[in-house]
Amino acid sequence: MNALSIRDPADLLSFIGHTLGFWPQESLVCITLNRNNVGATLRIDLPREPGHERLFARTVASYLTNDANASNIVFALYTSATTEPGQPKPHAATIAALTGVLAENNITIRDGIFVGNDTYSPYDSEPGQNITLPLSTTEYSHVNAEFIYRGSTIAATNQITLPRRSHQGDDAMAVNEQLTTIGAMHPEEALEHAHRLWTDLLDAKEYPADEDTLTLIAYFQIPHIRDQLMADIPGIDELPQHVLFAQTRSAPKWSRFEWAQQLLLHAYTRTSPENAAPILTTIGYINWWEGRGSKAHQFMQLALDTDPSYRFARLSDQMLGAGIIAGWNTNRVTAYRTQLDMP
Repeated sequence: MNALSIRDPADLLSFIGHTLGFWPQESLVCITLNRNNVGATLRIDLPREPGHERLFARTVASYLTNDANASNIVFALYTSATTEPGQPKPHAATIAALTGVLAENNITIRDGIFVGNDTYSPYDSEPGQNITLPLSTTEYSHVNAEFIYRGSTIAATNQITLPRRSHQGDDAMAVNEQLTTIGAMHPEEALEHAHRLWTDLLDAKEYPADEDTLTLIAYFQIPHIRDQLMADIPGIDELPQHVLFAQTRSAPKWSRFEWAQQLLLHAYTRTSPENAAPILTTIGYINWWEGRGSKAHQFMQLALDTDPSYRFARLSDQMLGAGIIAGWNTNRVTAYRTQLDMP
C-alpha cells in the first residue's frame, strides 16, 4: 500500500474517520507523530463534568506515551458545543491540562482542530479570525478519495450493528452433535483438526460450507481450542499466550484480521443464543488487537448479553476497562496502522 500524505485539515479529518471507521462524537482524537510519520491514533470520550481535566489529561498521556517515538501530536476535538464570540473554545481547560501533562513527558502539541456538527476550524485561532469551513469539504479531500478508492467507508457512529442471525433449530442440534464428536476425540487430535479447519478457512478467502461453519462454532465453545484458534489469527509462530496478549517478537500479519472477523460474523449468523458468546468475544478481541477499544467493549457487552456467565468476555472487558493496550500497538513497527506521512 502506498503511503498517503496529509496536506490540510480536511485530509486529517478524513484520515481520522477512515482510520477509526466512524465519525467521532463528543470525542478527543490524538495522533502521535515522529518527525513527519504517524504513530498511534487514540480516540477517547471527552470528560462530561468539569473538574476532571487533569485526570483526563493524565489518562490520555498514559496512552500516548506508549509510543516511545512520539515527539509531538495533532488532535481533533469533536463536540456539538458551540463557540461563543470572545469566549474560549469548549473544553479549553481540558486542552490546557493536556498541553501541560504532555510537556512533562517531552511531547508538544503541533496542531489542533475544533470540529462541530457542521463546520471545523483551527482550535487555536487568533481573536477576530474566522477560519471556519463546512465539514462537507472533507468529502472532496485527497485522503478521503484515496480511502474510498481502496474500499473504505466512514460510519455515522461507532454503534455496532450485528448481522441478522438466520440459525434454525437444526443448527443448534448440529453444533451439539459436533461437540459430542469432539468430546470423543483425543484432545490433541481435536486441537489439530480445529487448527487445520480454521487455518484453511483463513487462507481460502471464501465463506465456508454450512457444515464447516457449524463445526467451527462447536470448536469455539471449547476454551483451550478457542484460545488456539485465536492465536492462529495473527499468523505468528510463537507461544499462543504471547500471541493472545500481543507480546510477540514478530509483527502480526494484519491482512488476516479483517477476514477472520468476517468469517466469525458469518459464523455468528448461524449461532443459537447459547453458542454466540465465544464468537462475539473473539471478534471483540480482534478489535482490541487493532486498537479499537470502544468497539471491542461493545462486542464484549454483546457477548455478555447472550451469556452473562461467559467468563472470558467478562475478564476481557475488565482488561479493556483497565486501559490495557495490546502490546503490538505500543510499538510503531508492529502497530495496526494505515501508512501515512505528514508533510
